[in-house]
Amino acid sequence: MATGSGSTTAEHLRAALDGPWGSVREEARIQLAGQEFTGDPYLDYKAARARVLDQMRVIATLGYAERGFRRENGGTSEPGAAVTGLEMLAYADLSLWVKAGVQWGLFGGAVENLGTERHRDYIRRLISLDLLGCFAMTESGHGSDVANLETTATYDLETEEFVVHSPTPSARKDYIGGAAEHARMAAVFAQLITNGENQGVHCLLVPIRDEQGADLPGVTTSDDGLKGGLLGVDNGRISFDHVRVPRENLLNRYADVAPDGTYSSEIENPSRRFFTTLGTLVRGRVSVGGAAAAGARVALSIALRYAMKRRQFADPDSGEETVLLDYRSHQRRLLPLLAKSYAYAFAQNDLVRRMHLVQTGQDLEPGAQRALEKRAAGLKVAQTRHATRAIQECREACGGAGYLTENRLVTLKGDTDVFTTFEGDNVVLTQLVAKELLTAYADEIRDLDALGWVRFAATMAGDVVRKRSGVRQLIQTLRDRGDDGIDEGDLARRSVQLQLFADREDYLVRTAAHRLRARAEETGPFEAFNNAQDHILAAGSAHIDRLVLEAFIEGIGDIEDPDAKALADDVCDLFVYTMLEENSAWFIMHRFMSVERAKAVRRGVNELVDRLRPHALTLVEAMGVPETMLRAAMLDDASVYERS
Repeated sequence: MATGSGSTTAEHLRAALDGPWGSVREEARIQLAGQEFTGDPYLDYKAARARVLDQMRVIATLGYAERGFRRENGGTSEPGAAVTGLEMLAYADLSLWVKAGVQWGLFGGAVENLGTERHRDYIRRLISLDLLGCFAMTESGHGSDVANLETTATYDLETEEFVVHSPTPSARKDYIGGAAEHARMAAVFAQLITNGENQGVHCLLVPIRDEQGADLPGVTTSDDGLKGGLLGVDNGRISFDHVRVPRENLLNRYADVAPDGTYSSEIENPSRRFFTTLGTLVRGRVSVGGAAAAGARVALSIALRYAMKRRQFADPDSGEETVLLDYRSHQRRLLPLLAKSYAYAFAQNDLVRRMHLVQTGQDLEPGAQRALEKRAAGLKVAQTRHATRAIQECREACGGAGYLTENRLVTLKGDTDVFTTFEGDNVVLTQLVAKELLTAYADEIRDLDALGWVRFAATMAGDVVRKRSGVRQLIQTLRDRGDDGIDEGDLARRSVQLQLFADREDYLVRTAAHRLRARAEETGPFEAFNNAQDHILAAGSAHIDRLVLEAFIEGIGDIEDPDAKALADDVCDLFVYTMLEENSAWFIMHRFMSVERAKAVRRGVNELVDRLRPHALTLVEAMGVPETMLRAAMLDDASVYERS
């Protein structure tokens, strides 16, 4: 156990948690500490939206936006720094983070990654906020099923224009950030039709408002109204009635339409072209998970600091009232969630690093982009679910004080709630991860139909998880030590922990494949997949858990200070024991763990929270949310906790 100075240990831990772009985080902690970046829950939604837009204009002068764009477009080509810097906005106000993400991440990312040189001027203008935009993908009738969006963009040969149209009420673009008030242009995803043939979903730039904010001819915008959170984001709806835009407004990096209506693309397969288009927008999914995890860190920082001050019920021996965090039940409520926050912070750092290497052309390995998309989907699921649970637990752990808006927890709860469906519904994304597990190692089956995919998945053999991971040497070495005696192995050994997580994933993937095959022979591929969804989701979740553990272990391996490393090791153990306890029924049911061992896991959680209790403040400070950015009134009113 660590014996050094708490503040020094916290600094070393924070440096590890800050990751490759720690300097960006440190800069943001200073720049965003002022009151001008704080959300004000007492504003009405109109005033809140205006305030966030004003904050955006300040952020635009600080260099945050430029990092995310290529040099030839006026940026600095630092995608990792861009995601990290914008994530820090979540500490101040999640409405500000969403607004910035829509403008520079989604809208800006679509223009840069799907457009070409002819769209360069748009990028320069959106970086500086001279052009405010929105990302119009989701429709009232289709959210996750992007391939079946109903909006059409039909090429008119005579005028050399695209006619953008909403053919049905359900084709209305919905929940679009910026659409209600501020956006002047939309990146619209629509079915591209030329020469009478539908070429699938493509993206076009469509002006929607004039400089005075009035809808342009053929465009109808409306306000989604009050939401469960994100007061400062102007979500709205857009409908198109035969709106004409120039042919050049098609974002044509992967496909183009010539003046004579001829369609061309270097990617011949329509399915691959579609997924390539969506894959370039992976940064949004990476960012959503990171912001959700940041919100959870804020909530835990508030709740744990409160638990170290608030007293309740007297100790019969001493007569003194007991601090909340000295109760085992309270330790069990919050410290395992803190351990998960550490785990997801390391996993996010690893994900952003991988994204940076791919997007800057430093990782050109075949399949790197696809692996990035799978990892981003899985971690987004884990982090947003964690935020939802952690913030709720923090709210409850603070009692009535936690329910007061002035203490911020209910605002965090409302603001992060939508993240579980934002940038992909979590259930759908988990299925995506599981499907990739069954197919990603065989590129030739990527484009099989449903029956072909089910048949192929069912014939897989061998240890997919450990043969296809591409992990760093540290993890491989630990795995190699854990091949024998797993049932009797010491649960405190990293090799045993990795083996348990990997065995769960291996088993679920293999048995899911066999279940698919057996069912497909009886009922057909759709019914087979539908019937096995519970199994497929479990496999996806197990895969995510294993990746997070590996990232945690790798992150600890980079810590040089012995006290900080020892403390991080205990936190990692708590993460592992917590995950094993949460899934103990599965491990027992499938005979990976005896009942006695499951009891040992439960005892282990108790021992670890007891061991970590004296270091709670150090662990909170290491998460890197400055006290000045917490802004919970109950933490500032010290007199409330004094006893005569």
